[in-house]
Amino acid sequence: MAREQFNDLLWFLVVAEERSFTRAAARIGISQSTLSHTIKRLETRMGVLLLNRTTRNVAPTEAGERLRQSLSPRIAEIEAEMAAIMEYRDKPAGRIRITLSDHALRTLVWPKLGRVLQDYPDLHVEFSVDSAFRNIVDGGFDAGIRLGESVEQDMVAVRIGPDWRLVAVAAPDYLAKRGIPEHPKDLVNHTCINIRQVAAGGLYAWEFEKDSQELRVRVDGQLTFNGSYEMVEAALLGYGIAYVPEDMVTDQIRAGTLQVVLDDWSQPFSGYYIYFPSRRQSLPAFRVVVDALRHR
Repeated sequence: MAREQFNDLLWFLVVAEERSFTRAAARIGISQSTLSHTIKRLETRMGVLLLNRTTRNVAPTEAGERLRQSLSPRIAEIEAEMAAIMEYRDKPAGRIRITLSDHALRTLVWPKLGRVLQDYPDLHVEFSVDSAFRNIVDGGFDAGIRLGESVEQDMVAVRIGPDWRLVAVAAPDYLAKRGIPEHPKDLVNHTCINIRQVAAGGLYAWEFEKDSQELRVRVDGQLTFNGSYEMVEAALLGYGIAYVPEDMVTDQIRAGTLQVVLDDWSQPFSGYYIYFPSRRQSLPAFRVVVDALRHR
């Protein structure tokens, strides 16, 4: 197979994973027009349509999905072998792609890795911030970082952070006008700041627990985000009650700009884990990342 044909297959795989020519072109580092021309050339050479294209979406056809499923594990094996060969270098090297939430990146992952990566200039880490629960193999990721309860069962998982909890917070002015909820069910009479779960396509139902009683409450309000930091900013401006990680609002609670409600209904749960296929744990560059993040 000519090198050009091999590159065409690699680029097709990226488009199939990203479901977008724009994101795929940015990931590869080429123009969108060049990528589109390359995929059309591949389809012409193979004599079969590989991607269904609409103005809003790109998805593999039946033939394209079969090709993707065939290519993906083989490319992963090649990358793993290349990374293993790099073990002969003086220092670990390679590229690692991680999918994680904005909260995990800002509060845990970057504070730990930021102190380590300067010692490994040939180790490149790409962070993909997303609240969805990605299939890391299908998505072309080396690892994912999620709460322990969300980790895929067939993956190796390493704990990287302590237990934490979500807390309901609101600006004092809002609570002075609307009152303080005494029970999670009272939230249906309050203006709340929602967060959308990208993977499920729906709004997150707030989860509470007290004395072994578990409750899920669907709330309503003017604003919906897909990131917790924006929820905090909206709560500070008085848009209602937000349900966010406690460590994000410690300073605001201490300063009195936000007030916790339903505190006794907010119980701690398992913290963040990094999870990955077992073949990754033997790679030197990957071990650097995992060891730096490991919870001690």
